[in-house]
Amino acid sequence: MLKSRFYKSKIEAGCDEAGRGCLAGPVVAAAVILPRNYQHDTLNDSKTLTKNQRINLLDEIKHNALGWAIGIASHQEIDKINILNASYLAMHRAIDKLKRRPQHLLIDGNRFNPYQDIPHRCIVKGDSKYFSIAAASVLAKTFRDGLMEKLSEDHPQYHWHTNVGYPTKAHRSAIRDFGITQYHRRSFQLLPTQLELF
Repeated sequence: MLKSRFYKSKIEAGCDEAGRGCLAGPVVAAAVILPRNYQHDTLNDSKTLTKNQRINLLDEIKHNALGWAIGIASHQEIDKINILNASYLAMHRAIDKLKRRPQHLLIDGNRFNPYQDIPHRCIVKGDSKYFSIAAASVLAKTFRDGLMEKLSEDHPQYHWHTNVGYPTKAHRSAIRDFGITQYHRRSFQLLPTQLELF
């Protein structure tokens, strides 16, 4: 069972991102503040859940959360400042939008750029350990998947409606056959040997 809190007496926000390893599209982060003793039987790391489970959890999370927000860093920003810094930027933007100011941040992963004067704790595989981080992972992934599915309508050959930008065999084959779109991350190795893409 996941844990409700790290500090029971503080307003705590869990933060996670989605899309770090993708070849196209933005990186999306979410920040979620849950009630102090929140519990849920299904909520877990979004990667372990089915698409339908994630969608079903959306209303549950939004309805019960004391605060939640989404932050985005574009593919252009990823190319400019690198994916790690863009992930931090997306998290900062999500925290910026919270209607309640958290007193402590739980960050999925092992590194983070401090946000203002709010203390934080990095938790490796935190989305499978704390409900607030798991909730953030579900919000971030479902939001980003929706964006990529929408972009896929204009670029169906890249199969973003199923791979949401990750480096699948079909995605890389499409890059090889059709070149890149304006949404691809030019700073990433899009093909094993990067020839004639630009």
